[in-house]
Amino acid sequence: MAFELPDLPYAMDALEPFISKQTLEFHYGKHHQAYVNNLNNLVPGSEFAWATLEDIIRKAAGGIFNNGAQVWNHTFYWNCLAPKAGGEPKGSIQDAIVESFGSFSAFRDEFTKAAATLFGSGWAWLVKTPEGKLKIVQESNAGNPLRNGFTPLLTCDVWEHAYYLDKQNRRPDYISDFWNLVDWTAVKNRL
Repeated sequence: MAFELPDLPYAMDALEPFISKQTLEFHYGKHHQAYVNNLNNLVPGSEFAWATLEDIIRKAAGGIFNNGAQVWNHTFYWNCLAPKAGGEPKGSIQDAIVESFGSFSAFRDEFTKAAATLFGSGWAWLVKTPEGKLKIVQESNAGNPLRNGFTPLLTCDVWEHAYYLDKQNRRPDYISDFWNLVDWTAVKNRL
């Protein structure tokens, strides 16, 4: 089974001015595509030749895990963003955030801190625990919360390739812009 780069849910320039077309051309068109290509070169003849990305995340190690998780993580990330989005969530996702973090502002501050302070490359995630509570987790490199039994709701990619063309080394500026693009309807639907 060959994995394919899924289509972006918006045009390459749709996230401007917060994420540039040039960043999407490299991040999606080069980095995400490379993970797909690498995975397709690694899985033939392995026990994961017919596995889903979720099975690879839960069971694989080494290069198969790293590339499979990065294909999944990036696809998920693109679907956390939308043009003309952002703001505060509404409905059940807002209620769950307030219940778990006290307020949207407290949640946003904690998530921003998790994204900004993750050492090196990786991901900040909002997840639902098996007990139904919301939690913020940091995952280094290709880490994915599915591996720990959590349901991913929202992620922020803090690998440098996510922001370096636009922001150079200013990760906090990228994270600030991230909040203008969060698709709260998609997050709510995952809840």
